[in-house]
This record gives sequence, C-alpha cells and structure tokens, in this order.
Amino acid sequence: MRNEIHNRGNGYVEFWSGYHLCTLTTLHPNGRPHVVPVGVTVDADAGIARVITRKSSRKVANVQAALPGKARVAVCQVDGGRWATLEGTAEVHTHPAAVEDAVARYGARYGRTPAPDPERVVIEITIDRAIGQVGAAKPTATNSAA
Repeated sequence: MRNEIHNRGNGYVEFWSGYHLCTLTTLHPNGRPHVVPVGVTVDADAGIARVITRKSSRKVANVQAALPGKARVAVCQVDGGRWATLEGTAEVHTHPAAVEDAVARYGARYGRTPAPDPERVVIEITIDRAIGQVGAAKPTATNSAA
C-alpha cells in the first residue's frame, strides 16, 4: 500500500533505494520461518517490493505452498542502527515481462544486471505494513575508564 511506505517519510523511501543487502522471510508450510539474504527493489508509489530468484528455490516453494493471497512475508534491511522492514503478501510471477522488469529494477538499485537465467522468477510483495528506524544513527556511549 502506497501510504504505508510514504507515511514513513522521504528518508524511509530513500533508504530502500540505496545499496543494502536484505533478508526475505517466508514461512514453511509447518509455520517455521525461512530467512535468506536477497536483493530487494521497492516501488513505493505502487506499494510493491520485488525479489528475483530461481523458481526451484525454497522461498518460491514456501510462497506457492500458501493459499492464494495468504503467503505472508517480510523483507528487511539493516545499516548500522538504521533498519526497515516491509511486510505483505507475496505471489510468484513467471511472465517474462514481469521478470525483465524486476531484473531491470534490480540492476538500477544494485548497479549490476544479473546474467540471463531461464529459471528466474520474481516474488512480488504487496506491502501492507512498513516499520523501521532510518534516521541518523545515534552515537553510542563508550566506556573510557582505564
């Protein structure tokens, strides 16, 4: 949802455009979380986050095992004391145009375009919650006693 991201302020949207590695959390059919490192792109205006991956991956299997519209996922990124998490429902898209678009977005964010892969799919997340703290990290107190 567009407002969930934009309501967090411009710094939040900008944080999702910088070069940061992320994690994607999906749920196994038994409810156990599966957390893996990924690259994520965010279209704040559309309220969509995207992850490109191979169709044989565990994360794809987890999304596809859920009932349609019920695959709850979260993507998160951390940079020092700054962090942001987007939650929503995921779908797997295999259409070449959707995959090409996701690959182009990945290239724009991460500065490199992955090699073509006929097994590539895109996990598209419809965002319904945005949380985090992306303001400048506060200095931590240090113990200078010797």
